[in-house]
Amino acid sequence: MDDFSLPKTYDPHPIEQKWYTLWENEGFFHADEQFPSEPYSIVIPPPNVTGSLHMGHALNNTLQDILVRFHRMEGKNTLWLPGTDHAGIATQYVVEKGLAKEKKTRESLGREKFIERVWQWKKEHGGIIVEQLKRLGASCDWARERFTMDEGLSQAVREVFVRLYEEGLIYRGDYIINWCPRCHTALSDLEVEYKETQGKFYFIHYPLKKGGETLIVATTRPETMLGDTAIAVNPDDERYRKLIGTEALLPLMDRVIPVIGDEYVDKSFGTGALKITPAHDPNDFEVSSRHKLPIIKVMDESGRMNKNAGPYEGLDRFACREKVLEDLNAQKLLKKVEAYVHNIGYCYRCNEAIEPFLSKQWFVKTTPLAKPAIAAVREGKTRIMPSGWEKTYFEWMENIRDWCISRQIWWGHRIPAWYCGDCGEVTVSASEPQACKNCGSKDLTQEEDVLDTWFSSALWPFSTLGWPTKTKDLQTFYPTSVLVTGFDILFFWVARMMMMGIKFMGEVPFRDVYIHALVRDAKGQKMSKSLGNVIDPLVMIEKYGTDAFRFTLAALAAQGRDIRLAEDIIEGYRHFANKIWNVARFVLLNLKNYSPDENLAAYYSLTDKWILSRASQLIQNVRNALEEYRFNESAGFLYQFVWHEFCDWYVEFSKQELSNSNAESLSRKATQQVLLEILNIILKLLHPFMPFLTEEIWQKLPGNKGSIMISPLPRKNDSLINLPAEEALEIIKEVVYHIRNIRGEMHIPPSQKIEAIIFCEDDKTKRLLENYQYYLISLAHLNNLTFSTSRQKPHAAATAIVKGVEIFIPLEGLIDFGEEEKRLKKEIAKIEKEMTFVRKKLTNEDFLSKAPREVVDKEKETHQVLLKKKKKLDESIARLQEMRNAG
Repeated sequence: MDDFSLPKTYDPHPIEQKWYTLWENEGFFHADEQFPSEPYSIVIPPPNVTGSLHMGHALNNTLQDILVRFHRMEGKNTLWLPGTDHAGIATQYVVEKGLAKEKKTRESLGREKFIERVWQWKKEHGGIIVEQLKRLGASCDWARERFTMDEGLSQAVREVFVRLYEEGLIYRGDYIINWCPRCHTALSDLEVEYKETQGKFYFIHYPLKKGGETLIVATTRPETMLGDTAIAVNPDDERYRKLIGTEALLPLMDRVIPVIGDEYVDKSFGTGALKITPAHDPNDFEVSSRHKLPIIKVMDESGRMNKNAGPYEGLDRFACREKVLEDLNAQKLLKKVEAYVHNIGYCYRCNEAIEPFLSKQWFVKTTPLAKPAIAAVREGKTRIMPSGWEKTYFEWMENIRDWCISRQIWWGHRIPAWYCGDCGEVTVSASEPQACKNCGSKDLTQEEDVLDTWFSSALWPFSTLGWPTKTKDLQTFYPTSVLVTGFDILFFWVARMMMMGIKFMGEVPFRDVYIHALVRDAKGQKMSKSLGNVIDPLVMIEKYGTDAFRFTLAALAAQGRDIRLAEDIIEGYRHFANKIWNVARFVLLNLKNYSPDENLAAYYSLTDKWILSRASQLIQNVRNALEEYRFNESAGFLYQFVWHEFCDWYVEFSKQELSNSNAESLSRKATQQVLLEILNIILKLLHPFMPFLTEEIWQKLPGNKGSIMISPLPRKNDSLINLPAEEALEIIKEVVYHIRNIRGEMHIPPSQKIEAIIFCEDDKTKRLLENYQYYLISLAHLNNLTFSTSRQKPHAAATAIVKGVEIFIPLEGLIDFGEEEKRLKKEIAKIEKEMTFVRKKLTNEDFLSKAPREVVDKEKETHQVLLKKKKKLDESIARLQEMRNAG
């Protein structure tokens, strides 16, 4: 074996490129639908084809890859199916921006040429996110990559649409929708982002037709009054009960409108009299349906006033508001204006204020689909984790509204409906019809609208596996094992996949749904370009390597708790990667003259037995945590074991065994065997988290063949659990730790050897320490170790007591007690000065009331840290004085 098979310095980038290419070329990511072993499948939440890897993608796909690699090493037939989403509005927006630079529009190109242009854009730019996922180490089955508008998925979309339509679960009708005047499309309720906005409440006189009185109505949107068709009051409101059935004049329009009674009206809100504008408010639309009121649209699709707005025709909706208020004021019909904070809906794409708008749209009746999806979660057929999200899921599903699925754009799945030019009937078909199903006319025009992007995404778990054809993939890999996703698309996507999967497959689409949290900055703020706090995953990968970055995300991914990410944390885990590399070099350098031998257990040292026992428990802990999606716990177990048990202790112990034995010694070979075995266990358990580093090292270890990613995952070996060895080693470790601690507190350099005296009444413990005193001498860097028969404390000695063992470290001649006391007092004075400065801030009411909460919390934390430091220094001085005065 070449002693220098691992370079001295770990450089991640060439390693990452080398191994990903090999894994992909060797077909290690590919799932075989004919393979007899237990299937494990995940469908990737398809990123937008316009997308670039952001921190949310990085977390989501790292967690998926950990699961996939874990179960692949378990020997399961593992499929991670990748793909991208056509992202209707987003992609069309990007292409239209490109056209604008050429002084062209989609209208000037025409629909067919525009769609060609989008496909061309997708060909040139759509693979960026895929290449970035590969850089992250995603072990997807790229041979099965899908796109929500590829031919197979398009067929599935048409098939589902037709079946739902024929069952009466898709319909077309008048409805108040959320309309974006800028994007010119309808938005589902979920695509509207509500923001608390400072607005105004306008109190307007509506003259009654008879009697010369007025009825005062309050509104936040006076421009819509031009489309009022009634005033509503609550029938139980004594102020207005007598007016029900009378008529009023609509200001500015002089149109006669009725005063109606409806229980929807809140007597305590505004004046208790509500203007009813059916074409521009969803609640008013419902009221108008009950009272058969006329519906008057006063705006067009661009948010401009139309001819029904009379003299205001052509004005933008907000300009119209100002003009209406000006005219009302001139006619003394504006009684007063009050400040009013309310929620306004904005388009999630372009941030334009949405407009409630009456339109012909296509809808899915969701209530019949939601009921079995609710039951599936209640009955445990699908688990949502963390379980707290189940309540949110139920609340939304039990109050679900019909889903508006039509979008007024060109890029997307065009709705498979054709209108007859002769009889006006609609023909819905999975393929283009030759004639009207009603009258036989060939004068057919296809619906211009496309389907909501989420419609095709809702079919993703089964359409990607070949549905509606009964493929072997579908039979093998559906239902999928788990969906890993963010909470923000629980309703957009997860709930809809549940509804569609159960409807068309008769089975839930996934057994588990794991909902991960948000990645925030170090202060807990959401990352955004405007705040300048965005951490780019690709920059972090370039700087610290993929493995360190992935391990960071896993280590922070606690269930139900947002991740607070800072670059220095990633840097810390890069040090962890270096630690693994260096310990692997140590093991390889110490395998001279080693040959595998299965009969060395009898020669295992106490430390060999200890580390094997700890490793066996580690295996079970990591497995249990990953099976329950406790990623941070499994990462924590690994970090603790590798750094603080294997590297800090066992490697140091092993140096004694290796140096105290000759080259042919069986105890030396036993330690070599254990070093190799433990390193193999570490690499295999770490592989799902740190795939590149582990593969590179694993390939160098004697006896390993193939790839680590398809090698079997270690299993707990109960026969190796050795609690007596663990208890014994714990005593040795504690004694070494306390001697080192005294050395550190007294500022004795690590290079300077010291004396230690140990008194122990328990014979068993004493024999243990005597038998393994060479560990104590070496690891605590002692020049002399004495076992005393008396607990008499030596003169000027530091003392520690641990597990019934009294440790004395004579300090006379090692330190100058007077100088050390001066140094400690100087440090205390410095800390007291800092504490005074912090206390001034924390007692300043102006600072406490005006400074951001996180700034105040940081100062409080600083004060606590300083207090602890001072307390420790005070204790050190007291100990010094005690030692100096003793004896």
